[in-house]
Amino acid sequence: MTYDVIVVGSGFSAIAVTCNLIEQLPASATVAVVGDDPGFGRGTAYRTELYLHRLNVPAGRMSLLPHQPDDFVDWLKSHGRQLQASDFASRSDYGLYVRDTLARLLRKRDGRCRVDFIKAKAAGCVERYSSTLAFHLGNGDEIAGRNVVLCLGVGNATLPVDPDGVPASLRSRIIENPWRLSWLRRVAPSDAVCILGSGLTMIDQVLALRAHGHSGRIDVLSRRGLAPLGHAPKPPVPLPIDVRALPETLSGILKTLRAKSRTVADWRAVMDGLRPATQALWQRLSSRERARFLRHALPWWNIHRHRVAPDVFDRFEELVLDGTVRFHAGFLKSLGAEEGGLVAAYRVRAAREIAEIRADWLVNCTGMERAGISHSPLLKEMSRFELIIPDPLGLGIQVNAASEVIAPSRISPARLFAVGALTAGQFWEITAVPDIRVQAKAVAEEIVSRG
Repeated sequence: MTYDVIVVGSGFSAIAVTCNLIEQLPASATVAVVGDDPGFGRGTAYRTELYLHRLNVPAGRMSLLPHQPDDFVDWLKSHGRQLQASDFASRSDYGLYVRDTLARLLRKRDGRCRVDFIKAKAAGCVERYSSTLAFHLGNGDEIAGRNVVLCLGVGNATLPVDPDGVPASLRSRIIENPWRLSWLRRVAPSDAVCILGSGLTMIDQVLALRAHGHSGRIDVLSRRGLAPLGHAPKPPVPLPIDVRALPETLSGILKTLRAKSRTVADWRAVMDGLRPATQALWQRLSSRERARFLRHALPWWNIHRHRVAPDVFDRFEELVLDGTVRFHAGFLKSLGAEEGGLVAAYRVRAAREIAEIRADWLVNCTGMERAGISHSPLLKEMSRFELIIPDPLGLGIQVNAASEVIAPSRISPARLFAVGALTAGQFWEITAVPDIRVQAKAVAEEIVSRG
């Protein structure tokens, strides 16, 4: 079967591209969506059912379709959720909204392109001289497309050390994927928990533990001991920032932004003013400055840029202030066991001292792996055949400003695009809904414009 467009993936990026293709392609066009995730479109982030797991972006900026900015807020109201555009909706509601939006578009029978959903993993890719790229599927089939959009996300980061020192009887107490929330039911109220990583996932899991009746100690270990900051209850007016006027070095940029933050009542005004220009700022940086950012500034960028809902932050802060949640800054060296419990040994940051955390459970909340190609057999094979080129900093694959994959050795005139985390090397800020939805629309428009 040959399609006009093949969308490879089953997460939010894939559904965003698919919705835009349905809106823009003529009725004669054919689209195949290939993915083996049973929760198609919702992904890990939006599959959680816990009401405390909130979006980190206000509802008014979370419409799936950028040309319909009130769509998500209207959906919330139509489903009895009395939230305003400035409120932070639950992630489970957003997952349902994404599913409903796709279903609504698919119900339009007249004038709509054909869309086939193929529940299978794309296992390999080859070029066809008939102007197509062909994919071998895990179910034994093969499909080909004149246009292909790679919407493959990233997986959970693996444990930073091998748990060789942990006996088999305790291995089940090491939670490598915390989003499989069934583990929470096995935690006793007084159990001690050690969480690796101190980002957004950590906050989600701390609140999930409390919601399930946990009252014990929670130790959080990360390299710098930093935690995400909160949104302001009343967001400040963003401070406009002219990227062209900023220095070209990372140190110069940070010095300028710090100076600007001293001129406003709330530092968030500077971060929010920078947000629309982040991609342009990233593209001005040299490869050397980008690498410096990843090595030295990324943790501080994350806690200031990727903030949590105000009430969620307040709940979490209470647990920190009363000593329930304790932070440790250091580098995990080994995992072992002692007296029936787990022992995490780490080197204290900025010291040679080795300290230990004893716990009944160890939870991997180190987040998502960087958007490379090592997690995907398909991408590794495409790289081997030079159908794609890895980003030199490990931020996905090389694409141009139109999100079209750069691969000079390809011989087929079939067009290959990427959307979402795979394009972080070009765009940097491309993992959140407000950015992905714009990119998805632009890619669909590019495909339609070329026929």
